[in-house]
This record gives sequence, C-alpha cells and structure tokens, in this order.
Amino acid sequence: MSATGLDLPITGARKRRRPLRRRVAALPGSTLAGGTIVGVIVLGAVLAPVLSPDDPIVGSISQRLFDVGSAGHVLGTDGQGRDILSRLMWGARPTLIAGVLPVLIATLIGTTLGLVAALSGGWPRTAIMRTLDVLYAFPAILLAIAIGAALGPGVLNAIVSLAIVLIAPIARVAEGEVLRVRSADFIESARVSGARWSTISRRHVLPNIAPALTVYCTSLIGLSIVYAAGLSFLGLGVSPPTADWGSMLNDLRQSIYDRPVLSLIPAIAIFLASIGFNLLGDGLRRQLDVNEEVAS
Repeated sequence: MSATGLDLPITGARKRRRPLRRRVAALPGSTLAGGTIVGVIVLGAVLAPVLSPDDPIVGSISQRLFDVGSAGHVLGTDGQGRDILSRLMWGARPTLIAGVLPVLIATLIGTTLGLVAALSGGWPRTAIMRTLDVLYAFPAILLAIAIGAALGPGVLNAIVSLAIVLIAPIARVAEGEVLRVRSADFIESARVSGARWSTISRRHVLPNIAPALTVYCTSLIGLSIVYAAGLSFLGLGVSPPTADWGSMLNDLRQSIYDRPVLSLIPAIAIFLASIGFNLLGDGLRRQLDVNEEVAS
C-alpha cells in the first residue's frame, strides 16, 4: 500500500512466466498421453538410421521367424529373417507420411470449398456440397480402395486417394463453422464497413474456425493412418521391400498360427499411432474449450 492509499505497480518489474513443468502439468491427461505416444513414434522414425539395430531390407533365411526377445532381435524376425524392430522404425516414416500428408492436403482443399460454399450461397453452395455428398455417401475405406486400385500401387497414389476421401467430411465441418461465424456481429460490421469477402475471410473467418478445424483434422490423422495401413496391406501402398506397417502386417499374417505374437506387433503399432492422434485431438478440444470459457 502506497502513501496515497493506492497500490501502484512496480516500475520495471517483469511478469513471471509459469515454469515449464507447471505448464505441462496443467495440460489435460489425454494431451500428455497422446503427445507422448506420437512423440515416441515420430522420434523413432526420425532416428531410425541411428537406433535401428539392423538393415530393414536385408534378411537371412537362417534367422527367419525368431521369437520376441531373441538374442540380437528384441522383437523377433519376419518370414525372411529381417529384424522386426528395424522394419518397425523405418516403416514409421511412410506410415506417418501417408497418414499426415493426406489430411493436410484435404484440409487445404476442404476448407477452401467449405468457405466458398458458405460465403457464396445460392447455386455455388448447392453445386459444391451436393458434389461432396456423392463422395460422402460411399464408405471411406471402400472409396479409398477403389481410387487406389484405379491409380495403382505407390505411396503417392495412396496419399492422393486418401486425400480425396477426406475432403468431403472436412468441407462439411468447415462449411458449418463458417455459417456459424458468418452470423456474428463483427462479421456484419466488417461487411457494412465496405471490407471485401476475401479480406473478411482472411482476417475474421479463418482465425475463428481454425481451432475447430485443427481439433477435427488432428483426430482424422489416426483414421488416415489406419486407412493407409489398409491400402498397404492390400498391396496398394509402398512397393516391396520397403518397410511399412501395413505391408509388415501382410507379410506376418502367414505366420499367425506359428508365431501369433509376431503378427500382432505391426497391428499394435498401428493401433498406438491411431489412438495417440485421437487422444491428442481430444486433448486439444478440451484445452480449446477451456480457453474459450476463459475468454468469454
């Protein structure tokens, strides 16, 4: 208390930031769990050249189908004698690329289509949304398989097929969010002041729909990883002998009766990657909900 009876701020005093440990502890448990799982997978993929114990492509027939925990092969070997741990780490790269990249491409295209449809209205909106409804009517995995089969095997074709499948749901979410934001008072004020729709979209609409789209698209990455693994399992993904979790699952299915644990390893990796991104998306949703309540 100062002499005048008022609490005056101390000049030059710096606002203390919360320690990193407290900020991490304040995050939702799902965010920490999902971020940990995703971080371990990404770290293993990046450090595969350093951490992988063996060549993921070269094997030995004399070492085929070693059990988990065998000497020199922590996770065993496959039917061609290749180290499963090494293939799992190297296979995380194309798996993550085929899971993340389609979502990014579909987000750019779907958000643009949803934005144009919601802001234009009339026949452009009808044409865009009814066309997307045709894609949305098909089961996603069957549509991805059909497009992938038409384009042929390969990582690039798998990415294109998955991106096409994911455009429709992202566009619908984007359109709904834009319609919600469009009725806000600040949008009407910007329009009355003479601002163009392109300026309004860039400065007002996109920043307000970005949190919802970020949460939704993050949860779609796990689904995209499962779809990409399914395409590789059917031979529509990476070309042999490149390591990929879906192709590993296909290779090890022949030993499911002799070595059932080995055939479960790539399936567990796919499951953990999917659940990791789902938990991360759920944690982001909770965190954004808290921020919105505080802001209001």
